Amino acid sequence: MRRAAGGVAAAPGGGALSRHGGLAVSIEAITKDYAAHVEGLQRSYEKALAESGFDAVVVHGGAARRRSDFDDQWWPLRATPHFQHWVALREPGAALVVRAGRRPTLLRVTAVDYWEHANAPESEHFVEHFEQVALAAADDAKAHVPGGRVAFVGDEAAIAARWGIEAVNPPGLVAALDALRVYKTAYEQGCLREANRRAAHGHSALRRAFFEGASSELELHLAYLAVTQQDDPETPYKNIVAYDGNAATLHHVAYARRRPGEGGPRTLLLDAGATCLGYCSDITRTWVRDGGDATSAVFRGLVEGVEALQQRLCAAVAVGMPYEALHDRAHDEVGALLSATGVVRCSAEEAVSSGITRAFFPHGLGHSLGLQCHDVGCAVVKPRADNPFLRNTSVIEAAQVFTIEPGLYFIDALLRPLREGGGSGRVDWALVDALAPFGGIRIEDDVVVRGATGGGATEIDNLTRAVLPEGGGAA
Repeated sequence: MRRAAGGVAAAPGGGALSRHGGLAVSIEAITKDYAAHVEGLQRSYEKALAESGFDAVVVHGGAARRRSDFDDQWWPLRATPHFQHWVALREPGAALVVRAGRRPTLLRVTAVDYWEHANAPESEHFVEHFEQVALAAADDAKAHVPGGRVAFVGDEAAIAARWGIEAVNPPGLVAALDALRVYKTAYEQGCLREANRRAAHGHSALRRAFFEGASSELELHLAYLAVTQQDDPETPYKNIVAYDGNAATLHHVAYARRRPGEGGPRTLLLDAGATCLGYCSDITRTWVRDGGDATSAVFRGLVEGVEALQQRLCAAVAVGMPYEALHDRAHDEVGALLSATGVVRCSAEEAVSSGITRAFFPHGLGHSLGLQCHDVGCAVVKPRADNPFLRNTSVIEAAQVFTIEPGLYFIDALLRPLREGGGSGRVDWALVDALAPFGGIRIEDDVVVRGATGGGATEIDNLTRAVLPEGGGAA
């Protein structure tokens, strides 16, 4: 499977161009900070190895996997994230040997295969930073495993055993390597910025298609892949393309194949991203078509309300604040919106304290973002029992990148206990029933924490709003 957008062409100035979303992007503009990124990784790995009692680590890039023991088809390779932290490369059998005082050694399998070939890297900016060894077969790497105490980080324990490495994913070392990914370098932030730009083209195209109202959910999904020049397995996560009531399913990926009937869909919730050199964007937008009736106007007001409160939450980000406190503030905001629009017949404070907001906003406010959509290192501490689905419990610090994605949904399975319980009088059920066919709302941006300013405020860089200024509203 060849990467549709992986071609690298010569630029007029001698640089490299990568084509995504119909625009040419200079790879050098993204990778100019790569040398500093690798130097920092080398220092950090040397420290982690010394503290963990290892002399070297083999970071494995992954191997092709069969779909099942009863099938002769293989899943497309997704390189292991610790490997991609160093190298934006998806080649089966590739590995990196890291040890103190030596340039890392990159092992690449160069065997000729006339059935298929590995994905060409989007850029080869990494080549000059490693000692490279070409292997005729993957297990030839065993000869390049150094002596001493060696760890193996990767998915393939059987490969580690064949190479004579006993320490596979040692918890202390893996935790230390995960912690490195909490703070994004300038190179990583550049990749994340470009991943947002690529995804923005798809979001803009689908907003226009939704307004026309003639496409099925599946057709929109395929259109998004085409505009962002991604194959389905290359996306950071399965695109969520949800019309109307399907937007009440938080991760709706069972796309309807039938086109909408007369009048078209009323709501589009699109949660879809893109990648750049292994780094992910994760963006959600919610659009509504004006049906000309009072209920449509109320739902449009809710979308606009979530858009406004999402921006207030972004502005509230502060170095030193626990992310869970920002999540709590999101519930205060949702409670206020439900009260102001008459969905609940109580104060915002009562909507939160009684648990009503958790029926309408059941998920966490956001998560760390990087090489994985739900990146590691920011959920080491468990959230409070009343926030079971919160994926970020860190204290906010400079150089962190995370999502801010409040939502408001009409999910029958969550609303039914509220309707049947003693506090049902706090909710306008007639209005809820009228709004339920619209499904739900989620608005999500990716933000970089820059740090505290001289005046004590915290500066953030909203990677998403720079390329998609509107979070939702009328299509």
